[in-house]
Amino acid sequence: MTDPIAKLLGEWSQTLNGASVLFRILLSVCLSAMIGCERSSKRHSAGLRTFILVSLATTVTMLLDQYLAAAAAMEFFALSSAGIVGIAIISVHSLFVSSRSQIRGLTTAAGLWTCAILGLAAGAGYYTVTLSAFAVLLCCLAFLPALERYLKNRSNHFEIHLELKSPDYLQNFVSTIRRLGLKIDDIEANPAYAGSGLSVYSIAVSIRSAELKKYKTHTDIIEALRSLDYIYHIEEMWL
Repeated sequence: MTDPIAKLLGEWSQTLNGASVLFRILLSVCLSAMIGCERSSKRHSAGLRTFILVSLATTVTMLLDQYLAAAAAMEFFALSSAGIVGIAIISVHSLFVSSRSQIRGLTTAAGLWTCAILGLAAGAGYYTVTLSAFAVLLCCLAFLPALERYLKNRSNHFEIHLELKSPDYLQNFVSTIRRLGLKIDDIEANPAYAGSGLSVYSIAVSIRSAELKKYKTHTDIIEALRSLDYIYHIEEMWL
């Protein structure tokens, strides 16, 4: 089955030749650069160069595999398989745990891995698949975070990062939470702030009041708690 875009471009784009190789590499670099720019604009750990290199590497490995398949009658795309494993390892290393006990970089890691797949598709000459998947990936990275935050801000469960001026105020905070119609599911002291003079906690909270569920968002609740004078800092933890 001929790729629709390759069919429009002509026979040169369907076979391995100088023009098609250059076109596939440039396509891969251009698309990954746009994804990398989107990640860089939001100050993520993997940015423009990382996404370009990941996509370029998988595109080249696919081109080499196709060449070896034609020249040496190889049936197994060994280089492409190794490339995907390598990118998976890089993606895992882009994850980290912050000082507030949050795992960060999940979306970037998934984006790197998906960008690697796009590179394989571009290298294989599946232009329609490459461009379609690129459009979906870019939309997911650029537009879905706002929707995700909207939905999370109205869910019945959320986690907060809490910094108290003294551990003696923890009981006061728990009492206030209960009076507001909230339930504490878990409290974990954060040892990273030991010796700072602050008592820092990660707290999982559930909304059990029907009134709160109907009218209040997480932002409203946290703003109300922020007015307590014994709280040094409080914010929602976005995973």
